[in-house]
Amino acid sequence: MLRPRRSVLFLPASNPRAIDKARTLACDVVVLDLEDAVGPEAKTSAREAAVAAVAEGFGDRETAIRVNALDTPWGAIDLAAAAAAGPDVVLAPKIGSAAAVEACDRALAGAREGVRLWAMIETPAALLELPAIAACAGHTRLDALVLGVNDLALGLGARSGPGREPLKPAMSWTVAAARAHGLTPIDGVFNRIDDPQGFADECAQGRAFGFAGKSLIHPSQIDPCNAAFSPHAAELAWARAVVEAFEAPEAAGAGVLRVDGAMAERLHLEQAQLILALHEATRTP
Repeated sequence: MLRPRRSVLFLPASNPRAIDKARTLACDVVVLDLEDAVGPEAKTSAREAAVAAVAEGFGDRETAIRVNALDTPWGAIDLAAAAAAGPDVVLAPKIGSAAAVEACDRALAGAREGVRLWAMIETPAALLELPAIAACAGHTRLDALVLGVNDLALGLGARSGPGREPLKPAMSWTVAAARAHGLTPIDGVFNRIDDPQGFADECAQGRAFGFAGKSLIHPSQIDPCNAAFSPHAAELAWARAVVEAFEAPEAAGAGVLRVDGAMAERLHLEQAQLILALHEATRTP
C-alpha cells in the first residue's frame, strides 16, 4: 500500500512535551530532530530521548530521526544510535555528494532492513551533484530527497520571499532528480507560522512543482498541508472516469481513449491509479 508523506513534522528530540503531542497529531511523518533544533549542550540527551521515543512508537505515523552531519562531532554517534534504534527513516542533513550518501548508508549497515535513508538537499554543492546523489537509490537505502530551503537560500546568497522565485530552479531540479530514481521529493519548510494564506499558497506551489509533501515546523500546519497534498474532488472524479474507461470491455487493448471530452493515454491511466491509491491510503476510516 502506498505510504503518504504529505506532512513531515519536525520537532526537537529534546522536547518531551512535543514528542508526546506528536502521537496525537495527524501528520504522516514525525521527525525527531537532533540537528538544528538542538543546542550543543543538549545533543547527548536529545539523542537518548529520540531513541526512547522510537522504542515507544508513534502509532501508524512514519518515524524519522534527523541526525547531525557526519563532519560534526555528533554525526557518527547519532548514526550509530539511529541504526540501533531502528526508526522508519534516518534523515541526513547537508548531503552534498553521492559519497556522503554512501557514507551514511555504510553507517547504517547494522540497522534493520526496513530503515530508509533520506537526504537533505540544502547546499549549492548538493544542487550540482543532484543526479549522482539521487542515483544512489539503486545501491543504498536512499528513499527520499528533502529540500532544505533555509540553508539553501543562505548558501546561495538568495533573498527568497513570497513565491520563492530564487529557489524555483532548485525546486524543479530536486523533484526531477527524485522522480527519475523513484525517490519521494519533500518540499521545505514555511517559516511564517502566523501566515496561513502564505502557507496555503506555498503548499499549492509545492504540489504544482511535483513534491509529494512538505516539511512542517508547527502542528497548525498539518491539516492544511494534508489537504493540499491529498487528491481533490475533481482529481478523484477524473481518475475514476479514466480507470473505468480503460476497464470497459470495449477498451481492451486500447492505447488512447476519449474521457470526458479529452484524450487519455495509458500514462494517464497510471496517473489515475496513483491518485486513487493515494486517496485510499489517506482517507480516514
